[in-house]
This record gives sequence, C-alpha cells and structure tokens, in this order.
Amino acid sequence: MREFFKNKPVFAWALYDWANSAFATTVMAGFFPVFFQKFWSTGVASTVTTSRLGYANAAAGLVIALLAPVLGAIGDRGGRRKQFLMAWTLLGVAATFSLYFVAQGQWFPAALLFVLGTMGFNGGVVFNDSLLLDVAKPADFDRVSAFGYALGYLGGGLLFLVNVLMVSKPAWFGLADASEAVRVSFITVAVWWLVFTIPLMRIVKEGQRGPHLGFVDATRVGFRELAATISHVRQYRTIVLFLLAYWFYIDGVNTIIKMAVNYGVSLGLDSNSLLAALLLTQFVGFPAALFFGYLGDRIGPKRGILIGLVVYAGITVYAYFLDSVGEFFALAVTVGLVQGGVQSLSRSLFGRLVPEGKNAEFFGFYNMMGKFATVLGPLLIAIVAGLTHNERASIISLVLLFVVGGVLLWRVPIERRGS
Repeated sequence: MREFFKNKPVFAWALYDWANSAFATTVMAGFFPVFFQKFWSTGVASTVTTSRLGYANAAAGLVIALLAPVLGAIGDRGGRRKQFLMAWTLLGVAATFSLYFVAQGQWFPAALLFVLGTMGFNGGVVFNDSLLLDVAKPADFDRVSAFGYALGYLGGGLLFLVNVLMVSKPAWFGLADASEAVRVSFITVAVWWLVFTIPLMRIVKEGQRGPHLGFVDATRVGFRELAATISHVRQYRTIVLFLLAYWFYIDGVNTIIKMAVNYGVSLGLDSNSLLAALLLTQFVGFPAALFFGYLGDRIGPKRGILIGLVVYAGITVYAYFLDSVGEFFALAVTVGLVQGGVQSLSRSLFGRLVPEGKNAEFFGFYNMMGKFATVLGPLLIAIVAGLTHNERASIISLVLLFVVGGVLLWRVPIERRGS
C-alpha cells in the first residue's frame, strides 16, 4: 500500500472515499437518525418517525437505483465523468450544509435534504468507481480499490470521532449545547467532503471511453446497454440466482447500517452512547473484513458469507430483546465483525461466477443491484412500524431478508461458471 501514497493520481482518487465517507458515517448512519428523532420529527410516536426515516431511505435508494444504469453511460459517452462526479458531489454537499438551517419540527424539509444528500453521495460513487480504470492498471485494480476502501474507513471514522466529541463536549469547541454541535457537524461534513474532492478534480486525468455523445444520445445508449446486459445475464442461471440472493441479504446489511441508531433512540437509549457504539463499529469493521478475506480463502467465500448471514440473523433477533446501552455495544461490535466481510466476500464470489471476458459488463450489473439493495429493507421497516406501531417488530422483520438471501445463496453452485 505504501507505493499508492506516492502515486498522486491513485492517492487523489482514493481521497474521494476519504471525503464522502464522512457523509456515510456522521450523517447517514450517525447523527441524522438521532436528530431526526429528537429535533425534527417531534410530537409524534416513535413508530411514525421510524416510518418517515424508512421511507426517506427507500426513496433515496430507489431514485439513485433507477438512475444508476444510465449515469455511467452518460459520463463515459459524454466524456465528462469528472464533471458529473463534481455535480453529484455539490448536490450532496449543498444538501448536507443546508441541514444546519432546518428548524425544529420541520421533518419534511429535513427528510428531503437527506434524500438529496444520499442521492449526491451515491451518484458521486458511481463516477468515482469508473475513474478507477484511469488511475490504475488492471493488475492493480483490487489493491487500489482496497486502498480507497481503507482510506474511507479511516477518513469517515476520524471526522466522526471529532463530531462525537463535539456533541459530547460542546463547550470544548465553543458551542452552546449538543443540539448546536450536531447542526455544526453537518457543516463540517459538507466542508470535509468538498475539500477532499479537490485533489481528484485537479490531479486525476480522465481517459476517453468511446465517442463523445450529447446528454440525450448518451442516455439512449445507457438504456440500450442495460437491456443488452440483462439479456446476457438471463443466459446464466447461476448468476441470476446469486444476484437474487445478494439483493435480499445485502439490503438487510444496508438497512441495519442506516437504521440501527434510530432503533436505539426509539427504545430510549442514550444517544451519545449509541454514537460511540457506531464509532466502534467503524473501526472494528476494517480488520474484520481482512479476517473474512482469509476465512474465504480457507473455507470458500460462499461459506464465509453464509456464516456472516447467520450472525446477522442472530443480531436481528438479539436486537428485538435489546434494552440497554451495554447490549447495544455488543450488537455494534458483532455488526462490525461481519459487515465488511459479507460485502467483500460477495464481490469475490461473484467474480468466480462471471464468465470469462465479461467482467466489466457483469460487474456493472452487480453494482446496479447493489444500488437497488437500499430500498426493500427501509421500506419493510417503515411498513411494519406503521402497521404494528411496534419498533421491535419492525427491526425483527429484517430476519426475512437474511433467511431468504441465505437460502438462495445456499443453492448457488459455485463449482461451475455460468450455466
């Protein structure tokens, strides 16, 4: 990894993970769920707030999932991937910055800005992923990608640590109270995200990928390429089965990341302790992912993922009975142990299933499925919370995603490619 710090284009590219991970940790997983519950969505039952947050997450995921198939083609064919990355980044930065100005009780503007911020985050990721081909040789793709992933954990965790200190000790930072500290933290995320995007914009050189097309023509090409990929994927039963399994279980993983803190707050647990637990998850996750990589080499990625899904199902059942901060910390550590592992082994297992010579085409479809896997879980929680008025029932409903995903994955024959 040391040589990547000296390679300016690689380092600048990886800094974008460092930059946007602040939104994923401080806003998406950390402060927004807490502040939404206690400041913006006030005067209603906690289940109503959970439904609102669930619908907001589902809406953001659905919009970007529908756009994802054509975003890459627009950037590639239009030759403006860096420009589109910056445009989505500015959307996310502006939305995050604007959260500071949303008054107490204004849940709908807050939810709308959260949706726009999440769209900016995911839209930027699409174009940053595509720029990997411009900063690294094919032989270095895995290591360079891992380098960005590592900087993301470190950068997101570092700013989140500062933000947690701001909320816990607002006087240290010249702030009036924890409420002001949370609002200021949104500004720090926006500034952090924007500043650390600048190296990519200045240093990374974008290569040409196909003829330049206008927006309309590029969009048309994007839908045509999506249709061709779907047609090809349908020829491979094993891949279809894996993608269906992946869609279910990774949605459960993503939902726990986004909704865990809101769940703890709805149960009346101390919000500062919940944020500290989330911070712990961030730093446990990276070394645990490396261990799962070793485990996958020894017993195979499919078995490694299944172990992770069993743990996730157990976590969800455990969460149903959770009623103390200490138990939430135990849950957070356990999530950290399997979160990165399930994600990384899923990618490596899919790599074993992809037919020779179709890596780029099929991994593009894999990434699109990952974008769609941010809708079902939040929607399930929102519906169950709204119907049952029971927070615990809403969280345990996620077991369904892990069970269905695990059963489908069990049936994937990894000894064959395609077929």
